[in-house]
Amino acid sequence: MLHIYCPHCQELREEEEFHCSGEAHIARPLDPDNCTDAEWGEYIFFRKNPRGIQHEMWYHTTGCRKFFNVTRDTQTYEIKEVYKIGEQPKVVAEG
Repeated sequence: MLHIYCPHCQELREEEEFHCSGEAHIARPLDPDNCTDAEWGEYIFFRKNPRGIQHEMWYHTTGCRKFFNVTRDTQTYEIKEVYKIGEQPKVVAEG
């Protein structure tokens, strides 16, 4: 079981209190009305899913009900850092 630190509640809580909402830092198309179907499909459905360092958005469902970001190693499940939405990660993948 993961123990996740919520940067809003400032508490370390069990994984069951949270919901992973997928990859973080995905830029929405600037002009969605003029996107082609292929561009819109790329935005909606395709994610990087790397082996190693991944930046994810999480939601504290049974706590403060706020979103935040987590940098996690997908091979070891180790959480490298937790940071609020709008902040940039300090830990990034090499290469």
